[in-house]
Amino acid sequence: MKYPLAFYTSYSQFYICDKSSPGNIGSRDFWDQDSYDNRLAIDKGILGIGTECYGPIKGELELLKSPNNSINLNEYDHIVEGGIEIESGFIQVLACPTSSIELEIQVDPGFYRTRIYSSNLASVDGDEGDDFYKIEIWPSSGMERNVLKYYDGK
Repeated sequence: MKYPLAFYTSYSQFYICDKSSPGNIGSRDFWDQDSYDNRLAIDKGILGIGTECYGPIKGELELLKSPNNSINLNEYDHIVEGGIEIESGFIQVLACPTSSIELEIQVDPGFYRTRIYSSNLASVDGDEGDDFYKIEIWPSSGMERNVLKYYDGK
């Protein structure tokens, strides 16, 4: 199933989390240099998604049964993956810093892999642009962060 994303966030980030996440987004370790450079912060039950724009988010989230193995790297500027455990059975997309719930999806409790495709990053001028974020989520026990394509801002 696909879900459109269109909301306002701040600080060039938003979150994907377990509804009952104890994740500490205020921790110095959450947005460390690796997380910032790779555009993905990971803590228990929460992922921080780094965006190019400061505010308006445009994208889509898709739940899959298995990973998408046909990725065209030329279509995207940056692609990163990471894992999340969903204990509550609800995945939420939250804006920053308000933590307003922008999307809530019921899933089976368990471990999920999340892949974030970022495109049109160079279009951002100031706070806005045509940047777009495609997110795929599927059941998987793989929790580590893995960058499939890195955007260095050039």
